[in-house]
Amino acid sequence: MTPQDASKKSREICLLAPVVPVLVIDDAGSAASLARALVAGGLPALEVTLRTPAALDAIRAMAEVEGGVVGAGTLVTPADVRAAKAAGAKFGVSPGATDALLQACEDEDLPLLPGAATASEAMRLLERGYDVMKFFPAEASGGAKALKAIGGPLPQISFCPTGGVSTGNLNDYLGLSNVLCAGGSWVAPAAMVEAGQWDEIEKLARAAVELAA
Repeated sequence: MTPQDASKKSREICLLAPVVPVLVIDDAGSAASLARALVAGGLPALEVTLRTPAALDAIRAMAEVEGGVVGAGTLVTPADVRAAKAAGAKFGVSPGATDALLQACEDEDLPLLPGAATASEAMRLLERGYDVMKFFPAEASGGAKALKAIGGPLPQISFCPTGGVSTGNLNDYLGLSNVLCAGGSWVAPAAMVEAGQWDEIEKLARAAVELAA
């Protein structure tokens, strides 16, 4: 997969909904139910972060949920990429980008949303052929104002900001011409997931879609 093809696919996934839930899953047994709730609420693109031992099993379970498009977040090494692809991930997300990571995703035909926080990082990715990226950590890197400023000289790059995005600032990001969607964890609070409150999580997903509209 070329970087250009990867970005084309990433763009399609980002445009599925205004918010991509960023999920840290401790119990893979709840993964399918969580995915169904989020998809029912209008958020089909799901990022499962590889931060827990249950993450890969969660991706496997979510990959079977109709209407969902599950991806793997926090890809850091080529081994992460291969494991995520084998588990059924349809896309990858990374906090940054290295040559080894980019090459692994290209070799495995896994569309990647590579992370960039500065103009130089974004330009380096653009030079390789990527024009859809993750802006991370969004709030710590200056928030919507910083991302708007980057868009001035680099209008050909589109972003999915993640990191500190919430209901309070979601539309600050979505209102920018260089933002396709935003990633956030508020739509699936850990306490609700642990309690199996799927109806409540579906409501949060619907509320996120309505807020963005």
